[in-house]
Amino acid sequence: MSAIVAIVGRPNVGKSTFFNRLIQRREAIVDAVSGVTRDRHYGKSDWNGKEFSLIDTGGYVVGSDDVFEQEIDKQVELAIEEADAIIFMVDVESGITGMDEDVSKLLRRVNKPVFLAVNKVDNAMRAEDAVEFYNLGLGDFFTLSSINGSGTGELLDAVVKVLPEVEEEESNLPRFAVVGRPNAGKSSFINALIGEDRYIVTDIAGTTRDSIDTKYNRFGFEFNLVDTAGIRRKAKVKEDLEFYSVMRSVRAIEHSDVCLLLLDATRGFDGQVENIFWLAQRNNKGIVILVNKWDLVEDKETNTIKHYTDKIKKAIEPFTDVPILFISVLTKQRIFKAIETAVEVYNNRNTKIPTRKFNDTMLPIIENYPPPAYKGKFVKIKFCMQLPTPYPQFAFFCNLPQYVREPYKRYLENKLRENFDFSGVPISVFMRKK
Repeated sequence: MSAIVAIVGRPNVGKSTFFNRLIQRREAIVDAVSGVTRDRHYGKSDWNGKEFSLIDTGGYVVGSDDVFEQEIDKQVELAIEEADAIIFMVDVESGITGMDEDVSKLLRRVNKPVFLAVNKVDNAMRAEDAVEFYNLGLGDFFTLSSINGSGTGELLDAVVKVLPEVEEEESNLPRFAVVGRPNAGKSSFINALIGEDRYIVTDIAGTTRDSIDTKYNRFGFEFNLVDTAGIRRKAKVKEDLEFYSVMRSVRAIEHSDVCLLLLDATRGFDGQVENIFWLAQRNNKGIVILVNKWDLVEDKETNTIKHYTDKIKKAIEPFTDVPILFISVLTKQRIFKAIETAVEVYNNRNTKIPTRKFNDTMLPIIENYPPPAYKGKFVKIKFCMQLPTPYPQFAFFCNLPQYVREPYKRYLENKLRENFDFSGVPISVFMRKK
């Protein structure tokens, strides 16, 4: 579990540039992950060894100036509610605007750490101009330049000091999070599961302040169900706001082992659902896709399920080895199958392949189809192993790791999936110098 830092402010002050700078700092350390460009507004970063999730409230704003202000207000309110710390970004070039004043009014009322960041300060004269921002009533500020990175270190030093320490998990039970866009049926799904459950233990507050864990014990399964649906609703936040879905999902996803991604069959696998899918994938969580309200889909034919499944798989390429179940919470159709599948995915995520067995399987496959020569140089893979990490990661040791391209890594992943059951689980493949 990591803390959440939200970047707020009106459009065009440089939030996204700042966000990208922090995310790249992280992505440059970790191997590039396929799918990272799909979700521009959420990412992981760390500073001085402290990891946190970063939310950019930027790119969600669409429409006219009036809509701008309404949307920004909603996003700031939600960020205030959900984040552990808030970076409020303003622009020294344009000085204080009416919209900046509106945001600062909201922020002055909250009991959370707020850091005023004056952007585009890249010379001494602009540093003097920044003094104007004391008028926002938020106290001291940090001057920085998102484009060249100056000043970001001082700001991040201050931010990570106030972030809460990561709490140790009290329970070794698997955690299954029910996630999805609003009104997909998450609450009903959970109620249908636990409604008649005689073995249920009283609700216990989760280790984060906003999700409720329910201990579930039925049919030989015991796990914690992380409910995002029960999180308090704010009337001012529009249910269909994409930002809402992402903000609400971040903590639940990070707080889980397997995500049950629930979608409304009548609305389809739309952008918001896809966004949440990639959040889970990037956090290396197990995933089960549940298509709810299947009973409401009219004109079903023999191939309707196949067509629907194909459409989802197209959207989630290249990570298509994910269970997709068609359920109806209302009629309880296949809801227990959903839990069985989540348990299987949880077990897949914890699979450990003995090194000898792994080499005996993969080396002959590599020998039959070695990595293509690159600039006249031949790559020889001599040894491979599973890394001792909480989720499946594999290292292949060779003479020239830098010459192994992404398509070949994908080929290795596909062969891995053919020979071992990692259904529903993201896999990372690394090439290492032997």
